Amino acid sequence: MSGVGPIGREGVLFEAVSSPPGGLSARGMRWLCGLALAAAAVPALVFTLMGAWPVLGFLGVEVLLVLGLVATHRRWSRAASETVLLTEGRLLVRRADGRGGQEEAELEPYWARVELEERAGAVPVLTASARGRRVELGRFLSAEEKRELAAALLAALRRYRSPRFDNPQLRE
Repeated sequence: MSGVGPIGREGVLFEAVSSPPGGLSARGMRWLCGLALAAAAVPALVFTLMGAWPVLGFLGVEVLLVLGLVATHRRWSRAASETVLLTEGRLLVRRADGRGGQEEAELEPYWARVELEERAGAVPVLTASARGRRVELGRFLSAEEKRELAAALLAALRRYRSPRFDNPQLRE
């Protein structure tokens, strides 16, 4: 895959950036911490009254593990993104998975086909393909958002394939 050069020279014709839903806010995370601690306090009290106080350490580790996993998931979700970029010479799909991994796919825009495959009872699959290469688009999007992206990208590709030249010298 070739790297992306300076975008300003090529001229961006279409750009769509998507990311996964934000999930818990900072306030929501505080509420989750409070609820997890409250939920662990009940069995902690019961086991302490029964004389099984060594269980408290396991309950504490369990709460820390759950909250740590939720915090890690929040961080990865915030860093994940997908960019669909149409320029004069390419259709570029760039993804970052949130853990530092990135992937990039480049298609020839003149030959690119955009397809929305509707599935009964499932989220549709949006793909772009050109010359034997197929790339899924909008992995983080809902069904309606995928339909909107498909319509917008199809319109941009249509404009790209049939440019309008406005030359005042040719006017009568």
